[in-house]
Amino acid sequence: MDNILKEAAIQIGSGGTAGFVEVCIMHPLDLVKTRLQLQNKNLMKADPQFYNGVVDCLLKMYKNEGLGSFWKGIIPPILVETPKRSVKFFTFEQYKQLFLFGHSSPTPVTYSLAGLSAGITESILVTPFEVVKVELQANRQKVKDAPSTFLVARKIIANGGLGSRGLFKGLSATIHRNGLFNMVYFGFYHSMKEIIPAHENEKVEFLKKFGIGFASGTLASCLNIPFDVAKSRIQGPQPQHNIIKYKTTYGALATVYKEEGFRALYKGLLPKILRLGPGGAIMLLVFEYMHAYLKNKFD
Repeated sequence: MDNILKEAAIQIGSGGTAGFVEVCIMHPLDLVKTRLQLQNKNLMKADPQFYNGVVDCLLKMYKNEGLGSFWKGIIPPILVETPKRSVKFFTFEQYKQLFLFGHSSPTPVTYSLAGLSAGITESILVTPFEVVKVELQANRQKVKDAPSTFLVARKIIANGGLGSRGLFKGLSATIHRNGLFNMVYFGFYHSMKEIIPAHENEKVEFLKKFGIGFASGTLASCLNIPFDVAKSRIQGPQPQHNIIKYKTTYGALATVYKEEGFRALYKGLLPKILRLGPGGAIMLLVFEYMHAYLKNKFD
């Protein structure tokens, strides 16, 4: 029993560390992704601050809002990333045992189903923080004039409560996004890591794992981006005050496709890949090396 609790604590600690490191490094690209996803190209002429890509967005944010704007909305992710990644990696390890289906060791199906289940589980935890984060990231005021995380959270609760119109707005889209991402992310990474032989040289082995992690994050990002766009539209400010245009996951996808075309479903893909390609690799490697360190320290 003590060994089970010790392993659980190591998994939770390693996952939390991985999440904290990744979000601190990669948050600016997550913000750019959200800003691009919230834009409607049909309103381009009416918006002098319309962003024409990643670099244009970064330059305009720096000019109009200051350097600190790159980390707008970082408090909710920091508050949630430690428990979120702890839940992600811990539940993945538990689901992995559940989906062995009689096999002595995990298969690609095991990894994929465990990843999907872990993504769904973490979605329930993170949705309130995502709602607050998107609201903060959508704000274009200078950092010193922007509302605090607490004020934004209080406003969301006052206007929509704790349910599907408030802190849990966009839960379905978040489940679709995170479930699909983690299914591909964990399924691809662990399957490829087993196929490609381990290398005796530590540097080569590190680069191998980083490359597989990068590919895993990139592939998963390309597949789940439409649900990410739907989530941003549902959780972000609506185009018209007091009129909820984006209500449901598939309704939002249909509206974006009808009004803005197929390419609009992939808005923010470049900054998402730039973040979750290396970010995905960082998380997996920090988890693995921290897990090995803690296991060696406490065994």
